[in-house]
Amino acid sequence: MGKKEKTLESSFEELNSIIDSLEKEDISLEDSFGLYHKGMQLLKYCNDSIDKVEKELMILEENGMDE
Repeated sequence: MGKKEKTLESSFEELNSIIDSLEKEDISLEDSFGLYHKGMQLLKYCNDSIDKVEKELMILEENGMDE
């Protein structure tokens, strides 16, 4: 069975969950560092995904201008 691809929406939801967890007063330093690291990975994934879509839109716009 293939791995289900993560969506931007689910990544944003996970980032919000991480932010909520980081805002709790009783979180340990180790846990907060782990969540921070996971959040940064998610943020990179989101940025890369958005960049990919922007590039595809630019190509579509360029091809539409040629016609």
